[in-house]
Amino acid sequence: MIIQLRFSNFHSFSEETELSFELGKKPLPSKYDIVVDSERRLNKVVSIIGANGSGKTQLIKPLAFLSWFISNSFLGSDPESPIPFHSHALKQGKDSLFEVTFLLNNEEYRYKLIANRRHVVHESLYKKTSHLFSYVFVREKEESGYSYKQQGFGFSASQAKNIRENASLLSAAHNYDVPMASGFVEYFDSYSYNINVSGRQHFHGGNLLESADYFFRNKKMHSHMENMMCDFDLGICSVKIHEAETKDPQGNSTKIFIPIGIHKSKEDTFELPFFEESSGTQSSFVLLRRILPVLENGGVAIIDEIDNDLHPHMLPHILELFKFEHTNPHQAQIIFTCHTPEILNLLKKHQTYLVEKVDQQSEAWRLDEVTGLRADDNLYAKYMAGALSAVPNL
Repeated sequence: MIIQLRFSNFHSFSEETELSFELGKKPLPSKYDIVVDSERRLNKVVSIIGANGSGKTQLIKPLAFLSWFISNSFLGSDPESPIPFHSHALKQGKDSLFEVTFLLNNEEYRYKLIANRRHVVHESLYKKTSHLFSYVFVREKEESGYSYKQQGFGFSASQAKNIRENASLLSAAHNYDVPMASGFVEYFDSYSYNINVSGRQHFHGGNLLESADYFFRNKKMHSHMENMMCDFDLGICSVKIHEAETKDPQGNSTKIFIPIGIHKSKEDTFELPFFEESSGTQSSFVLLRRILPVLENGGVAIIDEIDNDLHPHMLPHILELFKFEHTNPHQAQIIFTCHTPEILNLLKKHQTYLVEKVDQQSEAWRLDEVTGLRADDNLYAKYMAGALSAVPNL
């Protein structure tokens, strides 16, 4: 579970920015709370609202970047490739900071990364012991190479010092079969997201095929997806996955999986490939591919423009999946951006961030940080009136 993200010099965010899932003691209990202990609660759901170009996507992108970097950078990138993120346009060449605090197996950890496009400058993992944090490992770049120290991590100094400059030590240790590293890699690999280094992964036919492949191979997820697609009132009564063969660019045979919607009228039944369905139906199918595995297994869903092509009435139905134990047994979390201000009628001020760009720098704040804003205020009305900022200046 994520507790807090802190980062700086990343895309449109120049200064240090914090994204917190912690509630504090004031908010009344809700179904969107994760109760850690009698003194501590975390949000299951965090929404992000702001004008076009304000930096909403850039606020959630560090989580997707860290998920990839920690899980896949050792084997998933070339030795000479730049680390795939961008600093602020006015701070190019300067180091960027990423720090995420999280709970894993009821223990609190803090992972810190300082890097630029060329190399890792600092990488460390700390574990909370009593009220302090003790290091698990620390990796620092020096003139002669990397220094390294560890406590019970199980990755030797000789191996650690030879890890290439554009890869995570956690990712490398996992691939060297270090058990402790594998637990962290599995956690960060459980993040599910629809964004990459350049932004949201814009919809294309391959999304349908990849999602169909996943649901074909996961029968339980297929059944859950099918029930929800029917509940969404899309005119579909069932979804089947058709297996077909095609040729890859080299002429080799390969299998693809095509989703097909079953439609039923009073008189007859017919089938329609999802490529011929509405954009809303297609988007719902691909969105469920990102959300349902997180709900089933635990983790974090990081969704940019969750309301893309979806009717506003569908959004509450999707968020409610995170409320209850029978649909969210492992306390999964979701953080998303959207352009639907009605979300302010669904969530509380401690569950919503606003983003605004001032002088070419993005700024983000949680609504419960706004002085004078009461818990019973009509957040939607205030936002639409411009009283909370983060709206287009037209």
